Amino acid sequence: MTFTFRTVDEALAGVGRSVGPSDWIPITQERIDQFADATGDHQWLHVDPERAANGPFGATIAHGYLTLSLINMVLPDLIMPDNLNWGVNYGCDRVRFPAPVRVGSRVRMAGEVTKVDRLDELTVQVTLRITVEIEGEPKPGCVADVLARYSLNGAK
Repeated sequence: MTFTFRTVDEALAGVGRSVGPSDWIPITQERIDQFADATGDHQWLHVDPERAANGPFGATIAHGYLTLSLINMVLPDLIMPDNLNWGVNYGCDRVRFPAPVRVGSRVRMAGEVTKVDRLDELTVQVTLRITVEIEGEPKPGCVADVLARYSLNGAK
């Protein structure tokens, strides 16, 4: 379920709301390799399937920061003001990677609005605790408290 709001008061009333789940996202070796190229992190656990098959996880795994970055891809599906002037990612308060995300798996995001702060008459900062679920796995690949700032168009 997407959390939508039109006013600052509606945003403030959203604390405790569930968001998601998003659609499933496949974790392919191509996606992992592209992230390795973009970040310069070519550790064999991520990019060498043959060596990783005999490693601690039995396959290559997604970088933790790749898993975290996928949250941004689905964030508009989880929360989207319908009166948006602008929005920015403000950061994360807490990030953990409880389980490896193996190549060939699928992940999706779900969470909860844990806090909303009024920054001015038209702007709020929303904290969402996002859990990156791994299909068929008991532990999530990531849990992050994500901060997003939204400024609304003329609605108070």
